[in-house]
Amino acid sequence: MLKYTTPQVGQITSFLFVFILLLSSSATAQNNTIKELVNQPVPKPKEVDTKNPPKSKGQIATFFTFQKEDAEQAMNFYVGLFKNSEVIEVKRWEEGGPGKVGTIMHATFTLGDKLYMCSDSPPIHDWDFSPAVSNFVECQDESELEKLYNELSVDGKIFMPLNNYGFSQKFGWVQDKFGVSWQLNLK
Repeated sequence: MLKYTTPQVGQITSFLFVFILLLSSSATAQNNTIKELVNQPVPKPKEVDTKNPPKSKGQIATFFTFQKEDAEQAMNFYVGLFKNSEVIEVKRWEEGGPGKVGTIMHATFTLGDKLYMCSDSPPIHDWDFSPAVSNFVECQDESELEKLYNELSVDGKIFMPLNNYGFSQKFGWVQDKFGVSWQLNLK
């Protein structure tokens, strides 16, 4: 037969002391872990290099096919016109290739933070640029809008002159001298 004995006050006190000590050390360890986590430097988000966007599979870029051997002229015009733009890479047609020597076989450039590509097409196609597909540019202010509108419309076509058409405070749509269509909007 088992005999049950009532614990003495000293035993209870010892048990409680050990229990409280264990809880205390556990809480201290948790607090130290929390303090360590809180005091760790927060990693900065990875910055996107808009001047050299990644060339990865699956990335979508606008591609201009020029048929009058003016891809380089157009690319340089656009890069000079839009802020934060640059030519990234140019490959040229060489002797013995299907294109005129020195013209652009393939070029990559940025306009703002958007990736573009272009080439001078050796075969002349039955099609050219269509205004149905255009570049839509959100302008920061009226002076930027008017500058882009004026520069892009030189020797081009005006589809919609600068005006308030109800969906925007000021909007214009032009096709530039290279045949590329641009919708210009004031935010």
